[in-house]
Amino acid sequence: MPLTAETQAVLKMREGLPPSHTLAPEEARRQSDAMRVRGEEEPVARVENRTIPGPAGEIPVRIYSAQPEAALPTLIYFHGGGWVVGDLDSHDNVCRALANRSVCSVVSVHYRRAPEAEYPAAADDCYAAAAWVAEHADEAGGDGRIAVGGDSAGGNLAAVVSQMARERGGPEIAAQILIYPVTDFNFETESYRVNGDGSYGLSEAGMRWYWQLYAPDEARAAEPYASPLRAEDLAGLPPALVQTAEYDALRDEGEAYAAALESAGNTVCMTRYDGVIHGFVSMFAAVPEGSAALDEIAECLRAAFAGECG
Repeated sequence: MPLTAETQAVLKMREGLPPSHTLAPEEARRQSDAMRVRGEEEPVARVENRTIPGPAGEIPVRIYSAQPEAALPTLIYFHGGGWVVGDLDSHDNVCRALANRSVCSVVSVHYRRAPEAEYPAAADDCYAAAAWVAEHADEAGGDGRIAVGGDSAGGNLAAVVSQMARERGGPEIAAQILIYPVTDFNFETESYRVNGDGSYGLSEAGMRWYWQLYAPDEARAAEPYASPLRAEDLAGLPPALVQTAEYDALRDEGEAYAAALESAGNTVCMTRYDGVIHGFVSMFAAVPEGSAALDEIAECLRAAFAGECG
């Protein structure tokens, strides 16, 4: 279908901005912050900033709780941004909405970013955060039940953490929420061909820049903990919700990962949102499909935490 009117308005607002891949990482971070589609800050019962132990020092996290007096299941959220941009603030709106709509605790993780810390630093931090939340549920407002999720590069990290948890004997993960995830070091898909020229925001040139900063060694970029679609065995992974966008260069690799998970015997729900672009969930204040996607995530999490998936 054509781009929605709301999506066209967002793209109009971005006209004239230099592409991220033409900027230095710090400049790209500042521009990304300025480009955010912000709505009013959604109230949440409790929000706490703190740090938790990581493999290379303290990891900043932000904990959101819909009911601060109750122990709730926890979504561990990894922000997007090509492993280079994004932080706790960039996805504050999404985490607030997910806490309220899912009636859960959300732990947002600010993992080490590239190029200051290359692959596998982000993946190692995210796995450490998931393990910490599982072991210290009381400190995170949780009851021991956890799910992992994220968008774009964060969706990549959620998929990777799910594989790590299977291979390392835990923690047990109730669901993996993969929002237009990066799943493969591969630029030859049809969605790159039709959506990757920059007309819809995320471009092939931009993704090549992100990959170069995150995993400059192409042999390592093809490893399963960077490209989860390339894992030899995808059996025994948590139930997955995979969401993609019609006008997104990453659409096909996200859908390929959903198909591969299902072929391996996992429970998978895959939804393509038509008429929208990469990043539409974070734009939910302006793009109705983003709000619908958050509702779908909340429904999936409630079912997973109730043991009704798989």
